[in-house]
This record gives sequence, structure tokens and C-alpha cells, in this order.
Amino acid sequence: MADLTSRQQQILGLIVREYVESAEPVGSERLLRRRLGVSSATIRNEMAALEEQGFLTHPHTSAGRIPTEKGYRLFVESLMDEFELPVVEQRTIRHQFFQVALDVDQWMRLAAAVLAHTGQIAALVTSPQSSRSTLKHLQIVAINDQVALLVLVLHGGILKQQMLTLDQTFPQAELESLSNRLNQKMAGRDAAQIRARTSADDFENRITRAVVEMMQQVDQRAEREVYRDGIPAILRQPEFSAIDRAQALLEILERQYFLEQVLSGLAPTRGVQVIIGGESQQDEMSAYSLVLARYGLPDASGVISLLGPQRMDYPRAIGAVRYVSSLLDDMMARMYG
Repeated sequence: MADLTSRQQQILGLIVREYVESAEPVGSERLLRRRLGVSSATIRNEMAALEEQGFLTHPHTSAGRIPTEKGYRLFVESLMDEFELPVVEQRTIRHQFFQVALDVDQWMRLAAAVLAHTGQIAALVTSPQSSRSTLKHLQIVAINDQVALLVLVLHGGILKQQMLTLDQTFPQAELESLSNRLNQKMAGRDAAQIRARTSADDFENRITRAVVEMMQQVDQRAEREVYRDGIPAILRQPEFSAIDRAQALLEILERQYFLEQVLSGLAPTRGVQVIIGGESQQDEMSAYSLVLARYGLPDASGVISLLGPQRMDYPRAIGAVRYVSSLLDDMMARMYG
């Protein structure tokens, strides 16, 4: 910023906003309509200076300029206005979340759909995960005389279920008593800690082994789900009108493990992060920008993000990601914290 005059900052900000809106290189005549109080020649000189400093570039077939990664970065950090989703949109989104069941999987799908609709680009949401799951509580429910259902709720909202065959009939009241006793022994502990807590009761030990196996399956999962939405919306952007560019984008969106690694590696501990083009350090992502944030609980978190071309409405994308991540924080803290 110290190297740019106030007029150059104003012109760069206008060029970014005009280009994001129109997807067409911005010439001096279009800026002249903004009543900047200077001549067209002065605007052209300032645009040339901005290009020389690496904030703008121009297609060889056009006299207009478009922002570079450096130009977008300065815009995001210093030139754009803070944006919050309108109150009406916030209320609508909040209402949608409270209409679905208390199910993290449904929350993730809804988060992706809401973000994609709000940003009109692709949304990517990873499910919450921790490196070491801990038990919140369990419940054993009699299905019939020979079968019971073991239900585990892990911290972070992960729900696991398993059918158990019974060697004898247990009244539901007895199963509830056993559930309460096991919760007192196991709640807040990980699989290794639970495995160490043996009992003289064979059936209780059988339940303990089942709990440990179910939690180990969660811990050993190589990758987590990436929920995607908004693919038709992003393909309508001019940047992907060419078949080869659209195909390259679709190939990236199909690589779930790659996306999960990119999102997890780039997401900040707190707040919203904007990654523009080559800043991701991934060649495949150099044509795109990501706006992302972490959500969840200290012991189980995921990432929500918007992915689009570098020509992105950054203020709106940041506002949408910030609001939805804070909403997910609140909901997960209320239900699973």
C-alpha cells in the first residue's frame, strides 16, 4: 500500500469490482464514467503504473486491464469493504438449519447447498473429525429377545450404531442400567482408555470390546467425506466455458482425498482465510481461489469453503463463509459440546 497513491488504490479497487461483475477487461473509458475527476489520459497512466508494479495485466487482444493475483490480494487485504450477509438472508439460512434433524451429515449437506446458493460458485465442506475420538455417551436398546442396538455418540457429533446378538433376554430397564454404568466408566475417554477398563461381567466386557472396535474404525478412517454443491453454478462462469477448463475443474472436484488434504492444510485455526491462485502451493489449484474457515469443536473440527475462479466476489464469499461457520460452531457446541 505504501507504494500506491490514493488514486491508484481507488483505480485498482474499481478495476477489481468492475472485472468481477462483468468478466471483461476494464478500460479507461469505463472508469471515466465513475467521475473520478481526472482525464482519460491520467487514468491510462495510472493503469500503466499499476501494471508495471504487477497489480494488473492485460490480454494481448485488449487495451483493458484485469487484476493479477497480486492485485486481488491487495484488494482483499486493504481495498474491499467489509460485508455481512443481509439480515433477511441470515434468518433464512438459520431457519433452514433448524428445520433439519440433529444430524451432522445433514448439516454438512445443507451447509454446502447454502454456501453454493449464496456465492453462486462451488462449495466444499468436510465433515468434522479429530485424530482421536472420545465417547460422549452410549445407549443399549432392546430390539427383541435376541437382538439389541448399541448406539455411540462421540464428541464432535459422530454417531455410530451396531447390532448385538444376545445370549439371553435382558429387560430394557436392565440395559438402561448397564448403559448408565458404562457411561460413568467410559464417557470422555478414547478407545485405548476404554479398552483398559475391564470388568468381571462377560456381557459388559463384550460391550466394551464392541465400543472399542467401533471407535477404532472411526479413528482409522483414511479420509473424511467432502460434501460438494454448486457445480452447475461454477461451470456457468465464463472462465469455464472452454471444455478443457471445465473438464480440469470437474476432475479436481472428483478427487475427494486431494480436496480434503488441501482444505485441511490451508484452513486457519480461527477466522476466514482467502487463498488466491498459486498461494495454495498446488499447481492444480492455480486457476482458482478459495475462501475457507474451520468450524466445530476443539476436539472435532471440519472446514467449509467456497471455490471459484480468481475473479470472485470476495466480500460476499467471505461474508457467507464467516456466517455459516459461526452458525455451525453454535449448533455443534449446543448439541455435542
